[in-house]
Amino acid sequence: MKQDGVIIGIHGLANKPPVEEKTRWWKAAITEGLSQHGGCTNPVFSFAFVYWADLRYETPLSDDMNREPYRPQEAGSSRAERPSAPTAKDLLAPLYAGIDRVEEATGLTLVDDLILEYRFDDLWHYHGERHFARQVRARLAERLRAFRNHRILLVAHSMGSVIAYDVLRSLEREDPTLRVDHFVTAGSPLGLAKVKLKFEAEHGPLRVPNNVSAWTNLADGDDVVSIMGALETDYGPSDTGIRITDRRVVNDFRRLDGEPNPHKSYGYLRTSDFASIARTFAAPSGTDDTAPRA
Repeated sequence: MKQDGVIIGIHGLANKPPVEEKTRWWKAAITEGLSQHGGCTNPVFSFAFVYWADLRYETPLSDDMNREPYRPQEAGSSRAERPSAPTAKDLLAPLYAGIDRVEEATGLTLVDDLILEYRFDDLWHYHGERHFARQVRARLAERLRAFRNHRILLVAHSMGSVIAYDVLRSLEREDPTLRVDHFVTAGSPLGLAKVKLKFEAEHGPLRVPNNVSAWTNLADGDDVVSIMGALETDYGPSDTGIRITDRRVVNDFRRLDGEPNPHKSYGYLRTSDFASIARTFAAPSGTDDTAPRA
């Protein structure tokens, strides 16, 4: 029988604050969500963070504006009420869907290449620099193996979802007894044609990894990174019939200047949809310091 649950998180694109700080902020966001939506007055959970920004950047972010520290939701700041007019993403999504179909069919990903190289630089390097990719994957695989006897909730934000999918499909072959009880992707670019073609070249047909018991994909309607939105049409069920559950959520995080940031990890981590999943991995008692540092 598996031990108590553990939440394992992996961050996304771009440079980050120091690992201790980033870890603390992820835990604070999860705690806020559990307190508000998860029915947990004093939530307690084991948490392990997979930090890889140091593999790409010499020094972590330091000034407040760039590192965008976590802040609890302020009263009246929710984006739950959406404007009636279509958002930029609403207008772009159908156009990109057509481009995506053409790129997948032809294998020529000129638009995605442009997006990845100039907007998602880390993901571009991940696909192009095999040594970097091996290092990043190794960190996540090592953490999953360390908690193989626990119930694992793996939450991957942004580019972290690309890394996580690669690792899970690889572990199917390399370590078939390891299982993840729930895989959560948030603000994920897994719908991009370039990403899907890379997956197919390495792992075969797109599907839910066989070592995952559940997969929930969270996407805010204004998050341009997850421009393709739902993933279920692209990724088939696992060999045991597990399918992706797509959830459109409201990421209410705001920058220091008050502007919405619908891609921010903290906003996804405190949504009611994530809290409903995370509460089943929270410990009834004890402390949350059992997880080793990243």
